[in-house]
Amino acid sequence: QVQPVESGGGSVQSGGSLRLSCATSSALRSSSCLGWFRNSPGNEREGIAAIYTDGRADYADSVKGRFTISQDNAKTSLYLQMNNLQPEDTAMCYCVEVPVRFCGSLRKDFGGRSATIMTSEYVNAGQGTQVTVSA
Repeated sequence: QVQPVESGGGSVQSGGSLRLSCATSSALRSSSCLGWFRNSPGNEREGIAAIYTDGRADYADSVKGRFTISQDNAKTSLYLQMNNLQPEDTAMCYCVEVPVRFCGSLRKDFGGRSATIMTSEYVNAGQGTQVTVSA
């Protein structure tokens, strides 16, 4: 299957903003939910955000109020607007396509299950884009 392709990462100072973009696989647009997870320097994996077919979204507590996930009407691109970035946001960020059979579990307990679901062998993940935030 075709991997998603992320872009938009970079280096910013604390308080800055970045907008990540992801070109998603057309084959899975209608049968999946989409999201972002990150892998921090301490190798901590965290589900950042997910968006479902009805347009609703979930966020990790650590990014609520600062990050916004969205997609275009054609569902060909996924975005993550990251505002008020802090040094602890430094991580490699990955776009994922989650098969629809896992979206219900993700939605039911995003905080508890997103890291496991988003890093499982069943999702289609991109190569990642690096976000670095300096103090």
